Amino acid sequence: LIKEVETLQWYTAQNLLLFIFEIYYKSWMADLLRPLSDQIQEVQNFREKNRGSRLFNHLSAVSESIPALGWVAVCQKPGPYVKEMNDAAIFYTNRVLKDYKDTDPCHVEWVRSYLNIWTELQTYIKEHHTTGLFWNKTGPVAPPSLFSASSGGPCPPPPPPPPGPPPMFMDDSPKPDDTAAQHSALFAQLNQGEVITKGLKHVSEEQKTHKNPNVRSQGGRTHQGSPAKSQNPSTSACAPAKKHSPVLELEGKKWRVEHQEKSHDLVIEETELRQVVYVFSCSNSTLQIKGKVNSIIVDNCKKLGLVFDSVVGIVEIINSRDIQLQVMGKVPTISINKTEGCHVYLSKDSLDCEIVSAKSSEMNVLVPEGEDDYREFPIPEQFKTVWDGSSLVTEPTKIAG
Repeated sequence: LIKEVETLQWYTAQNLLLFIFEIYYKSWMADLLRPLSDQIQEVQNFREKNRGSRLFNHLSAVSESIPALGWVAVCQKPGPYVKEMNDAAIFYTNRVLKDYKDTDPCHVEWVRSYLNIWTELQTYIKEHHTTGLFWNKTGPVAPPSLFSASSGGPCPPPPPPPPGPPPMFMDDSPKPDDTAAQHSALFAQLNQGEVITKGLKHVSEEQKTHKNPNVRSQGGRTHQGSPAKSQNPSTSACAPAKKHSPVLELEGKKWRVEHQEKSHDLVIEETELRQVVYVFSCSNSTLQIKGKVNSIIVDNCKKLGLVFDSVVGIVEIINSRDIQLQVMGKVPTISINKTEGCHVYLSKDSLDCEIVSAKSSEMNVLVPEGEDDYREFPIPEQFKTVWDGSSLVTEPTKIAG
């Protein structure tokens, strides 16, 4: 399975994108991103088709992080986007380490090598594309033929991509790549390297925008072909977000609640002490968790209501907005990180709960007062730090009013 995933051409598609950005002035982003998007989708589909595999955690790590290749469509600061995808992979690679760290070092080495891909990509982006990709402003407009079979003579076939790392876990023979034929014409044309620039039109000194203010004021008129389209804002490198199918299922010991929208009747009833609940990318929804679970994680959610009975570990809210949390039983710790707007309703049995917050705002804790009433207390967001002669002392500031 791992070997078959490695035969996909996402790496080649990514390199082609970088090549086109460096050579051309502008292009049609929808067509340009399609080969890369197809490869990402194929990886994700492969994981869904192999849910019964003993390497499902490996496949999940790849599937959850492979969208990091879409950094080329992120307008500003794509580095943090890649890190977010890498963090999604770590959730599953930690499972791999837990299962194999004492039995098979090959799996441990695979985790290290795979995560290093995204670490190196972050380093590359930081050094060369900190604020995103930019077109070559002095290059020609990318021709439509770039995304279709060449109308000229036959191009020599592209050389095969460099081999991946040796297979580690499986003895299965890799299956042929079904998508290679679809993009062979595109790869053949672009793999000419510098030869492809021989067909570019010569730009005289009078036509160069940085040397002729009159030409610069005319906008796209200096470019032949379709000048109006070359200035169309819709060709921006920002790609629309993909629509995901909602998920509410038990996967091993983890309840997955993902991509739920406007769903206010979500209920998890059959719970066990060893289970964890992972709520990801849900909006305008309400989730009720009955019984006692090990932990709950709410990640990248908006306008989510969460009601639960008891948790033996921690409830963590991260990268979210407008969260309402109600404890019916007991919980020892609630962590709020990188969240804007969080209301925590405590029960009488959970008043000894520890609430840890960082990089968050608009947080309030509501404690029971009487039978059906609550009293609201804001969590401090502003602090004062002073030197007492031997160390720094930090305390929340008191705002009168």
